[in-house]
Amino acid sequence: MRALAGAFALLPGAAFACALPPSVILTLPTGHYITGAALTVALTALMGAASLRLPDMAALTLADRPERLSRIVLTYPSFLAFLIVFVLGILGPNDPMHNLLTLVFWTGVWIALPLASMLLGNLWWGLNLWHAPIRVIRSLIGRKGQIGLSRLGHWPAVLGLAGFSWFQIVSMSPSEPETLVQAMGLYYGVILALGVLEGEDWLDRGEFLTVFFAMVSRISPLWRERSGGRVRTLIGWPGAQVLRMPAFGVSEMAFVVVALGALSFEGLSETFFWLWLIGENPLEFTGRSAVMGVNTAGLVLGWALTAASLWAVLALGRQWGGQRFAAGPVMLSFLAIAAGYHVAHFFVTLLTSAQYTLAALNDPLFRGDALLGMPPFYVSLGFLSNPLMMSLIYAVQFTAILGAHLLAVVLVLKLVGPHTRALAHLPMTILMVGYTVFGLWLLSTARGV
Repeated sequence: MRALAGAFALLPGAAFACALPPSVILTLPTGHYITGAALTVALTALMGAASLRLPDMAALTLADRPERLSRIVLTYPSFLAFLIVFVLGILGPNDPMHNLLTLVFWTGVWIALPLASMLLGNLWWGLNLWHAPIRVIRSLIGRKGQIGLSRLGHWPAVLGLAGFSWFQIVSMSPSEPETLVQAMGLYYGVILALGVLEGEDWLDRGEFLTVFFAMVSRISPLWRERSGGRVRTLIGWPGAQVLRMPAFGVSEMAFVVVALGALSFEGLSETFFWLWLIGENPLEFTGRSAVMGVNTAGLVLGWALTAASLWAVLALGRQWGGQRFAAGPVMLSFLAIAAGYHVAHFFVTLLTSAQYTLAALNDPLFRGDALLGMPPFYVSLGFLSNPLMMSLIYAVQFTAILGAHLLAVVLVLKLVGPHTRALAHLPMTILMVGYTVFGLWLLSTARGV
């Protein structure tokens, strides 16, 4: 294994492509971390199931005041900013590492904003790119009706997330500026048209980014509740919001399954194990085009296995614990796991790509400008080969995975109530332990693409 790590040290291009460089991580005692995490999750679940005392997880109101700014006032500037960045993406360089649109979307929207929402609440509520234009267009044309999309529940968002996951993980060049411009332009136009026909409230159920941000922000210890023209700011335990949510419907559960399956397969598809399984030499990777078919099948299989695993443990839990273990409430706990995996999987990418994003904001057309007043600077990736820094990074990712599963265990115990038979928790505990081991293994195993 050390020889393998040494080989990767000679391949900086491959190491940079990885979310976690194996040349350093493979030398860490990750087996001890994985074993300790598995035992911690198992003991927490078993002790919690046997105990009738759990954290109260109550919320404290920090402020209660009239809402000063309407949502359209908040979202209109973000729409204008999107238009500017979109145009700069078209006019900018074709290099993904210098194109502002590519960097802002993949680093800012898809990585940084979810992480911020997990700490500060649903920031997308005031940044939604469609809300203001839909309100304005419907007002201008005098449209007040709907076409029945709301009856579809969250299924349009499920399809949107599935399509986005395929684009991100499988497609030929998701980071190539021209491809991203076309994909974003098409998607934005479709959602805008549907929103005008149905109304802006439909976005909360039918647009996958809006649904995704709303779900991962539910584990935030800080959040806002709006009602009757007033806004309350609350603080509580991470996940306290989850306990205040209604039980998931089928389409909402499907959304969580697609999110978890995509994150799991994205990590798996980069490993030596997967490349060996599909007949690829990880040191001589033939390119994404050669594996599009098999990776599409793998992604679909990942969703199927995720759904089957959850269905099996929920069915056993309900059989042994009764209706208290119903799927709708219990699936709420997996929001913590989806959020934790998002942090762990993209943390290193955030640390590296954020530097490119800052440089692109300073010089969006890559012609020597200094719009932020910053002198030209070179992106530094030296920390990726620093054992101390990578140990700290792995510790952050380890904490995200373990913390997510421990929070999920506590949420399950709270959601089903203290009087459910302890045996009913056994299938879910086994799944949680297995998922913890799998997630940490993905972070620590050798990767080839």
